[in-house]
Amino acid sequence: MPEPLTQESFRADLAEFLYLRPDEVDLEEAPLDAGLDSLRIVTLIERWRAAGADVGFVDLAERTSFAQWWQLLAERQGGTAHADT
Repeated sequence: MPEPLTQESFRADLAEFLYLRPDEVDLEEAPLDAGLDSLRIVTLIERWRAAGADVGFVDLAERTSFAQWWQLLAERQGGTAHADT
């Protein structure tokens, strides 16, 4: 079974697709403003689903910041998320 998603791994995934270091990811930033396109978002969704988060493209598209994405992912893991600060 894959490792549950943590905020640290969430940041690392975003950083990989944004060509940043994890500590450079601004969770208050809007995903599209940060430079994510729909193909990258779909790829991230597939990765997060594999980690146990039940989310879809529309779920993320309705949210306007990476922080809101993390909140949703944490909720959709069935309580297994680690709320790292």
